[in-house]
Amino acid sequence: MTHSPMAGVWEELGGDPALLHRVSTVVRPGALEARLPVRELARACVGVCALAGAELGARRAGLAEVPRVRVDDGAVATAFVSERHLLIDGRAPVTFAPLSRFWRTADGWVRTHANYPHHRARLLGALGLADDATVEDVAGLLAERSASEVEETVNGAGGLAVALRTAVEWAAHEQGIRVAGRPLVERERVDSVRARVLAPLDGDPLLPASGVRVLDLTRVIAGPVATRTLALLGADVLRVDAPQLPEHSDAHADTGFGKRSATLDLAADRRVLEDLLAAADVVVTGYRPGSLDRFGLSPEALAERRPGLVVAQLSAWGAYGPWGERRGFDSLVQVATGIAAVEGSPERPGALPAQALDHGTGYLLAAAVLRALIEQGDEGGTRLVRAALARTAAWLVNGLNGLNGLNGLVHDEGAAGSGSAADSGSADDARSAAGSRSAVGSGSAVGSSSAADSGDEPGRWLAERDSGIGRLRYALPPVSFAGGPADWARPPGPWGTDPARWAGQA
Repeated sequence: MTHSPMAGVWEELGGDPALLHRVSTVVRPGALEARLPVRELARACVGVCALAGAELGARRAGLAEVPRVRVDDGAVATAFVSERHLLIDGRAPVTFAPLSRFWRTADGWVRTHANYPHHRARLLGALGLADDATVEDVAGLLAERSASEVEETVNGAGGLAVALRTAVEWAAHEQGIRVAGRPLVERERVDSVRARVLAPLDGDPLLPASGVRVLDLTRVIAGPVATRTLALLGADVLRVDAPQLPEHSDAHADTGFGKRSATLDLAADRRVLEDLLAAADVVVTGYRPGSLDRFGLSPEALAERRPGLVVAQLSAWGAYGPWGERRGFDSLVQVATGIAAVEGSPERPGALPAQALDHGTGYLLAAAVLRALIEQGDEGGTRLVRAALARTAAWLVNGLNGLNGLNGLVHDEGAAGSGSAADSGSADDARSAAGSRSAVGSGSAVGSSSAADSGDEPGRWLAERDSGIGRLRYALPPVSFAGGPADWARPPGPWGTDPARWAGQA
């Protein structure tokens, strides 16, 4: 078998190369079109996740062979823009706020993120603008300042703004250098404690993570995609949020499939937190590195307090280097790492056809958790796994090469682009797929398709169902293997309305 991005990632995750022949791919050339190899990245991330799930399921069910895995570019492409396909009682979500966008500066471009009210307030405060400032007010002010000045001023106030850089400039940046020196997914065994043995499986469908308790301390897309995938595979996933930081209802609906959702004041309700940790198998964190440390939730503290856990940490920039404690989102990481320059034109920045760093990293993190559970069954040990959007971005910019050390850049940032963002809106909005609001049937179903399809007909990978938050139209999961689940066991319910305890506990 020739070396491929999927094979390289599978090797990094500690997987047996002999299992790769169990994976088949349906290639759809029109899916996730971009200058950078986004389709190949998405395929690899979903493929290793599905293979890890199939391997764990085979072990727990005592199967002679690992089930066959099928990765369909159409299903993957649809899932990577799941937020665009979501309908709630016929209503399409709003994904970007007015102040989350590109702005011209005196010497280039900067991108801001202000979807959450506190981020919007920090942005305006850093710029010296009133709470009711308009897009025109912000545009006029930023046009007079340098991009680097805006970046430093806004980040210094706890807001989110990133200056546009080329891939070459990011490769020379101290954070870029630190990120490039790390594995795509960091994996560590921190002790030799014997992990609990997962019970044997039987039944249909095959649910590899059945009985695994996952404490979900994540927000927005990448972390919730990882835990949504673990929920698909049978895990009891409890999403916990601070009551004073409500999640956007649309984001919760998109990534809340298969989970329960509770609120918990980590400072005031320490006993409840300790009870959850005492029975957890996996803890996934997706907040800014260091922000949960005061609650004893750093990866190191968790490993010490709860030996035998799998601790998975997601960050934007990596938990190291000068940007290690900065906030970040997919759209901002694209701007810093050169992706927006590659996908744009000399006149304006561009964007990927999906928030592929978020989705791709989410599937990578889920795969790492599944592989850690497999390795625990063989060797025990508390396991730490870490992934960063910026590291996934570096892999993409370098053509999905250099997993063991990045080499030269492979794309010309100055080439003219065909899908770049307009000055007046976000690049992500400019990439929205036309015709993604087609009606579908009333039940979950995965359709068959030919490899010649372009990938721009998402209806076959969508389903509808009723839920506690309304009638949902949503993207089906792309993780697929023989005998495995085709859909989540439960739809999302209202945010924060479940009890903060594990399923089956009084």
